Amino acid sequence: MHYAYIGLGNLGAACASCLLKAGFTVTVFDLNAALAAPLVALGATLAPSGEAAAAAADHVITCLPSPVVSERVLRNILPHMKPGASWVEMSTLGREEVLKLAAVAAEGGVRMMELPVTGGVHLAAQGKITMLAGGDRDLFDLHHGAMQAMGDRIFHMGPLGSSSIIKVITNMLAFIHLKATSEALMLAKRGGLDLAQSWHAIQASSGNSFVHETEGALILNGSYDIAFNIDLALKDLGFALGFGKEFGVPLDLASMTNQTYIAAKAAYGGEAQSPMIAKLLEDLLGTDLRAPGFPSRLE
Repeated sequence: MHYAYIGLGNLGAACASCLLKAGFTVTVFDLNAALAAPLVALGATLAPSGEAAAAAADHVITCLPSPVVSERVLRNILPHMKPGASWVEMSTLGREEVLKLAAVAAEGGVRMMELPVTGGVHLAAQGKITMLAGGDRDLFDLHHGAMQAMGDRIFHMGPLGSSSIIKVITNMLAFIHLKATSEALMLAKRGGLDLAQSWHAIQASSGNSFVHETEGALILNGSYDIAFNIDLALKDLGFALGFGKEFGVPLDLASMTNQTYIAAKAAYGGEAQSPMIAKLLEDLLGTDLRAPGFPSRLE
């Protein structure tokens, strides 16, 4: 199938690259045309607009930074999509946004499948990210080949809106784990332990987590570069806290972590890397969390 891929940020570019490497025909567009250059080198066609990309393809995939942008792009491309085309939305959205956008798409004769992902940009670049699909089963089956190209663990979570809930849950857990691993590493440092040995000991313990293994390593390097910023973390935590109110679930740890991210944004700006919540603790205590042998980015 021929896909249009609109939105070539860190995640979008990685997933579009996997489609190309798997042999799919891909037309791409981003407001920053320079982001398309590596994909064009792999065989993608760069469209002059989102509308042109949508008109050229059998189906459209978007990966965009906010619900507002998703709606604007959808309304722009809808009149140009081919009959029978469907829309795969990979952005992280709230459930209400998903259902609202699905209704907008339906008015234009287009069906939607939500496809948020989790695991990090480094896994997306390897085609190993986890894919959380929501929508009609026949759409899931239709796009299963593309999902296999982009990810190695694929879950059909249920009807539209289901994936938005589980994606927010997984991100909420990741942010809480990041705050926890930051505090754990600081305890080790202030306790006089070797930080590299401490990281490995935690990795081999019952206290280990995916976030400790990945973002914890970036903290010890000092780059903090997970390719995911504080503003995005706050957006996702906002969704989680909204679900907590809606479903009547107290989210004490998520609320505390949200406050930490608000403080990090005030200190470093919304574009700063998400693991820089550890730097708040480093700055407060005048103690850097550094150890040799850890990567600046995840491969």
